[in-house]
Amino acid sequence: MERDVIIACDFSSAEATLAFLDKFQGGRKPFVKIGMELYYAAGPDIVRQIKARGHKIFLDLKLHDIPNTVRKAMAVLSSLDVDMVNVHAAGTVAMMKAALEGLTRPDGSRPLLIAVTQLTSTSQETMQKELLIGAGINETIVKYAQNAKEAGLDGVVCSPLEAAMVKDACGKGFLTVTPGIRFADAAADDQVRITTPARAREIGSDFIVVGRPITASPDPVAAYNRCLNEFAD
Repeated sequence: MERDVIIACDFSSAEATLAFLDKFQGGRKPFVKIGMELYYAAGPDIVRQIKARGHKIFLDLKLHDIPNTVRKAMAVLSSLDVDMVNVHAAGTVAMMKAALEGLTRPDGSRPLLIAVTQLTSTSQETMQKELLIGAGINETIVKYAQNAKEAGLDGVVCSPLEAAMVKDACGKGFLTVTPGIRFADAAADDQVRITTPARAREIGSDFIVVGRPITASPDPVAAYNRCLNEFAD
């Protein structure tokens, strides 16, 4: 896939999501992220409805369980014909390999599979004091990315501030999907490790995931187009 902007459709109902996507009729159909809130509220049918409208979909459920459970769950998700799914890299190389096995269809096709390294709301202090991870946050993220590559995954979710480090450690072809994107004139909200669309492009992000700067905008289509323009070559 080419570099793209993914809109985080973090709505609480199918109705709100489809009403939001109605704003984009007649123009470019954005790549959208369906996360836990919407998937748990509306179920797999919302994935089918959005896919039927012609959108690419990143199904962001961050699976993290024993390998056998993740393998079976991924086999179910693979049937939804999404374009990208993810797991937590903290689930170990064995779990990520199992996810890949479950996701791969009999004909060999599958969605992109990426792994979450550390959430963009996690700081160095939080990671060490609450998660008892003694290594530095950058070192941990790079190691998790290397584990994901070893398992055969396509890339990782990381903050844009770590995208260049991941590319250096895992190669230019290893995808970086980066949330924590804000316009230069916007509030940070609850994100800690953030940057702008233009800077994310400069430091190597392949996909940026943008939520409230677009979904909470008075003109979501204009905000989306601004993201595209700032993230484009």
